[in-house]
Amino acid sequence: MNETVRHDMLATISKALEILQIAEEKDIYELKNLSNTTIHNASIFQDQDSITLAVIIYSISKIYERTGSLDPKLKTHLEETKKFLIFNHEENFHKALRNTVMHISRLDHKLDLYIQEVIQQARIKKGSKIYEHGISMAQAADLLGISQWQLMDYVGKTTITDSTPQSIDVKKRLEYARGLFK
Repeated sequence: MNETVRHDMLATISKALEILQIAEEKDIYELKNLSNTTIHNASIFQDQDSITLAVIIYSISKIYERTGSLDPKLKTHLEETKKFLIFNHEENFHKALRNTVMHISRLDHKLDLYIQEVIQQARIKKGSKIYEHGISMAQAADLLGISQWQLMDYVGKTTITDSTPQSIDVKKRLEYARGLFK
C-alpha cells in the first residue's frame, strides 16, 4: 500500500472515530466532508481502499442522519480497521474493511434494503467526485463497481459537467510561452 494513502487513511479513520465519539447531528456534515477527503487519494492513486473507506464513512453519516443513532459495533469495526492499518497488516486491513461494509449491510433486517440503497448511492456519489477530479467516467464506475449508466444519470443531474475551467487569454499564454525561451 502506498505510504501516503496509508497515512491519509489513518488520519481519516482517526477523525471519523473522533466524530463518532461525540455523535451529534452537526457531525453528520463533518462525516460527509470527511468521506470526500479520501476521494483525493482515490483519484490520484486510483486506490480501491480509499474508495471503500469513503463509502463506509458516507454510509455511516446517512444512517445516522436517517435513524438518529449508530450501532456501537461500527465504532469497534473502525477501531479494528485502524489497528491493522497502523501495524501495516494489509490482508487483515482489507478483511476489516469488508467486515465493516457487511456489518453496515446487516444492521437491521428492516434497514437492510435501505442500507444497501445507501451504500449504492454512496458509491454513485463518490464516483461523481472521482469523475470531478478528472478520472474518466468508465474508470470511476469500474473503481466503484457501479455501471456507467448509473454514474452518468447522477452526473447528469449535477452541475459537474456544466463547469468549464477558467481560460486564459491567448495573448497572455503566448507571452508566457515566449518568456520561457528568453
